[in-house]
Amino acid sequence: MRQDWFGARGLRDPAPVRLFCLAHAGGGGSFFRSWRELLTPDVAVVPVILPGRESRSRERPYRRMADLVEALAASLTPHLDRPFALFGHSMGAAVAFETAHLLARGNGPRPRRLFVSGRRPPTMPSRRPDLHRLPDDQFIDAVARMGGTPPELLRRRELLDVFLPRLRADFEVNETYQPGPRTRLSCPVSAFTGDTDPEVDALEMAAWQSVTDGEFVLRVFRGGHFYLVDAAVPLTRVILAELQATPVGP
Repeated sequence: MRQDWFGARGLRDPAPVRLFCLAHAGGGGSFFRSWRELLTPDVAVVPVILPGRESRSRERPYRRMADLVEALAASLTPHLDRPFALFGHSMGAAVAFETAHLLARGNGPRPRRLFVSGRRPPTMPSRRPDLHRLPDDQFIDAVARMGGTPPELLRRRELLDVFLPRLRADFEVNETYQPGPRTRLSCPVSAFTGDTDPEVDALEMAAWQSVTDGEFVLRVFRGGHFYLVDAAVPLTRVILAELQATPVGP
């Protein structure tokens, strides 16, 4: 399997802090394209490209969280030569959380901060039935209601036939994820959500406080599950401010 997990442009960025960004189910590195200009020159935005999408579209996607995180953490390690943080939205929040835990169990660098967005914490079960086992038509309808998937993609069957198995695999990763007992993280955690997100509310996002012994911050923006598309400017300003305010750990 190829190992190009990260956009090369982000890794070449000389900024003093790297922000590794994990998108929602079906999302890719392009979801964070606008963030580069918004965070330059203080933060290097490094999108994580999972198998099955964009430049890795021919690769088999992961179906279990443990397998995904083990491979991702191994690929991250050579690029942790400067302060770094993890950002994850929706499914990406769970991947970022598990990656932070796996890194914490080793002797290497720890994240300067963990940013989680648009997902209940691992300690809380989903509020809806699993979707990944639904028949195609029902699965497509459920995904369309969440927003975030281009309507033209959902209307073109030839594209759907390629995209659907990868999207379903991501939902399987997220919906079969069963975290075991975890020690609390030591790094600060920031949680973000939209005020009309049907997947999670502010009270549920506040429960992320239980995963860390460090500082916890909750911020609510206007919008739904994909609030961060329209709120990219205020969101990245908050991310930059919180990274700059976070002392560099040992």
